[in-house]
Order: sequence, then structure tokens, then C-alpha cells
Amino acid sequence: MATLVSVNVGRPKDVPWQGRTVHTGAWKHPVAGPVLARRLNLDGDGQGDTAGHGGQQRAVLAYQVGSYAFWHEQLGLDPRAWGQFGENLTIDGLPDDEVCIGDRYRIGEAEFEVTQPRVTCYRVGLRLGVPEMAALLVAHHRPGFYMRVLREGRIRAGDAIEQTREGPGALSITQTDALLYLPEPDPSRLRLAAGLRALSPGWRASFRDLLTAAATAPPAWEGFRPLRVAGVTHENADVTSIHLVDPAGAALPRAAPGQYLTLRLPEHGPVRSYSLSTTGGRTYRITVKGEGAASRYLTRELRPGATLDAAAPRGSFVLTAADTPVLLISAGIGLTPVLAMLHHLADEAATREVWWIHAARSPAEHPLAAEAHALAARIGAAERIFYSATTGRLDAAGLTALSLPPNADAYVCGPDAFMADMRTALSAVGVDPARIHTEAFGARDPINPGLAARPSRAPHPPEGGAGTGPPVTFARSALTVPFPATGSLLDLADACDVPTRWSCRTGVCHTCETPLLSGTVTHSLTPLQPPAPGNILLCCARPTTAVTVDV
Repeated sequence: MATLVSVNVGRPKDVPWQGRTVHTGAWKHPVAGPVLARRLNLDGDGQGDTAGHGGQQRAVLAYQVGSYAFWHEQLGLDPRAWGQFGENLTIDGLPDDEVCIGDRYRIGEAEFEVTQPRVTCYRVGLRLGVPEMAALLVAHHRPGFYMRVLREGRIRAGDAIEQTREGPGALSITQTDALLYLPEPDPSRLRLAAGLRALSPGWRASFRDLLTAAATAPPAWEGFRPLRVAGVTHENADVTSIHLVDPAGAALPRAAPGQYLTLRLPEHGPVRSYSLSTTGGRTYRITVKGEGAASRYLTRELRPGATLDAAAPRGSFVLTAADTPVLLISAGIGLTPVLAMLHHLADEAATREVWWIHAARSPAEHPLAAEAHALAARIGAAERIFYSATTGRLDAAGLTALSLPPNADAYVCGPDAFMADMRTALSAVGVDPARIHTEAFGARDPINPGLAARPSRAPHPPEGGAGTGPPVTFARSALTVPFPATGSLLDLADACDVPTRWSCRTGVCHTCETPLLSGTVTHSLTPLQPPAPGNILLCCARPTTAVTVDV
């Protein structure tokens, strides 16, 4: 029988790291005597980054004595300094390749359920003084695992660990971790993981995204290519649809429903991304609201016959093939990607239950209303329209009153506050959070877990003059600059103050110890650090041709 060797807690503190300050709770120390395990934490414990650690799904972290012995042999780490891996429970037994998602264990007075592998972020390397530790935990299949607290109670070192239930699916911690962090995941295991209710919602959402990415073809062309404006349709006073075709008359590659098109507009931006409002045929259609210099040019000045440079359709906010009900929810110009999904469902004569829900200020500010209504009628979709100026705005209460199917997949696009309200309401009516997909417009803010905030400025060309290398376009930041003679894409992004996003999939770069970021360029450093769909390395990449990066 497995045994609880040590109970470890620690409050978050500020730690210097690479010229910055990290607020982290990775420093845990053994506690003598009983400790109360509560729903969200152990008494006396805390986390610095609650987005990635702690909370109901990750109330306690367990790590094994066997892994301590392994790392002592491999790296010379202290084999009995319990808590140094940031774990709350040091346990003898229960190796990662035997413990499964959904397994339940009784320890002392408390009962726990296994929810996910450890999130292998850079803090474990910071704590141990081994910067590549996040990658090594994955490569050697020794991440440890999180548990939720099913029944609160006191626990103490020396307690026996008794299994009370086996998790459904028999998906081990090692297998689950490999699905997210290592290349070429098994599709059947991805589907199994995405459906495990005991698995934490964030991990289930990641597996659903991987399934979507696997089903989505790579970009149809590299860089930019010219497209001819075949038509311009003014949908209302503020919104215009632009129809784009191949100049030679060839059919354009089919886009996935929900993807966007990036246009290079050097005199007006220089680049902007617009969701496609249809997905099929020989034509791409974008529907643009005239806000901002580039959008005003497209809606007011662009004429048929003009040529625009466009990157291939991109984006992971795409409709997933399934037989479950689907909820398409939008506000304002956020209707464009979900309208493309409605087109796709109508073209495929979908038999799944479909809801089309849209919010606008008034009928005059509701573009493409007749088109959406006709599509919804073709497939028998339930249609609900909310006009804030007359019938009242769509909010969480209004959505809850619709009696939506709780087993649905939801796709939500609109302003941030609107999407937050919709997510709250959908969760309240029983929709699985892992099945709620959202899409925001504009440049994305940086997410730097644990790092103290520092002043930021709008993206700009680097100080000290332009480089002489190939052009690099940061699509969401609307900036194109020549690549400099030295450095990497990450260095260039930093020099331009381009917002970038952290990836928790691979932690830190095994070569340069830099936290990895998301992008659309492909660059592999070592077998320990392969790029995963949607989370590609920028830290050491040096382009040799023009490249577009999705940040």
C-alpha cells in the first residue's frame, strides 16, 4: 500500500529571475502534525500563479519518492528534501505510469480524485536551479499529478493511501502528459482524454483544440499572395463585405469555418486580420466594420478590381465536427466567424441541433440578418435575436432563460465583457467549460504568469534603425519590420514591444532557457522540445524568408 511520506506547504513569495521578479509558491516545506485538506488548498499553503496552479481542480500536488531517487541519480538533487519539487504530498508508491485520471484515494480523513498531470512550467526549474527541468519532467515521464479534494479532512505524514475507485478509461498520468507535450499524439487517446469528466476542464479544452488542429489542414500557402477584389457589398452604414478571388480565376483553398484572413495594407496599418464570413466556393468573403484606418479604407475606398495581399486562412476558432448540439452566439461584428460556421452547417445539411443567437443594437445595425435567417431556416436552427434598443440586450440572464441543451458545443464571439457573460451563463446551465470556445478581435494582451507587471507601449519598429533581413509580420499587432542581423524572432518581438503569449505546453527552451511562446512559424530545437500545433517556438527561430507570426 502507498504511503504519505510528507505533507508540504508554503506561502507565495517574490523571487528574482532573469532581471525580473516572479511571485511563486514553489517553495514548499514539510509540516509536522496533521494538516486540513480543504476544497481549494491545504491549510497554510498558497500559489503565486492561480491561473496555472491551485483551485478546485488542482488543490494538491503529489510527487513520488521514486522520482526523487531518479533525479538524485540523474542530476544529484537531494533525495530527501521533501517539497523541493513544489509538491504538497510526497508519496511512496503510485508512479505516474500507474495512476490514472479519475482514480480516487483515501488519505487520513480526506478523499482525493486525480485530475491532471503537473503543469510543467518554468517555476520548477527556478526552484531547483535546473532551468531545463520542465522539459526533463516530460521527457522522462515523471511530472507528478494534481488532485481535487472530494471530502475535506485532516492528513499527516505516515498515513496510508488507499484506492477507493479506479478512473474510467484507464488513461495514466504519463499517457495524459505525453498527449499534451510530446509530438504526434494518438488520436484515439486524444478523444478519450477530451471526454474524461474527471480531467480538469483546461486540459480537456487543450485536447479538443489538438483534435481540431489535427483535423485542420496547414496554411494553404506561405507568406502573402495577391487576391483580386471581385465585389464590394455595403451591408449597412458601417459594415461592408469584400469578395476576394484568385486573379487567374482558380478556385481558392477552402477555409475552415471560423478562420480569419490577414491582409497586408502597408499604407493603412500595415496588416489587419478579418474573420471570413463564408467558407466555401471559389471566393473568400470578409465582412468588415469601418473602425480604424485600415478598416475605413476597406469599407469606404476599396473598389472592385483592386488587388490585396493576403496570407492564407488561419485560426483555431473553428467548428468541430460532432453530432452534439451547437450554439452559435455573437454580438455586433462578432457575427462574422460564427456566420461562416452557420454557412458550413447549412452546406453540409447538418442534422445536429443548431442554435443561432445574436445581439445587436437595432435592426439597422444588424448586417447580414436576412442571410443568417435563411441559413437557419434551411437546417431548422433555433434563432434568437436580441436588440438592445428595443427588446433588451443579451446578457447572462437572457441566455439562461433560453433552455439551451447542456451537452452542446458553444462558439462565442464579441466584446470581452459579452464573452465573459456568455461563458458564465453557459457554465451555469450545465455546458461543459471545455466545450465553450471564444474568439476575441484585435491584438492579444501578453499573459506572463507570475511575472510582476511592467510598463508597456504600442508595438513599434525597433530602436536603432531597420534591419536588412526578410520581412517579419506580427499579424495581430499590425506590424511588419525587416529581420535584424542578429537575434531571434523573440528578440525582435521584445524590441518592438509586441505582445506575446506564454505556452505552458513545453515550459522553457531546452537550449536557451527562455519561456516558449506561441506563433505560426515552425522551429524545432531538440527532441525534448518539439513544437506542438498552435504553440511553436519563437525563442531561437531565425527566418530566412518572409514570415507571418500570429502574435
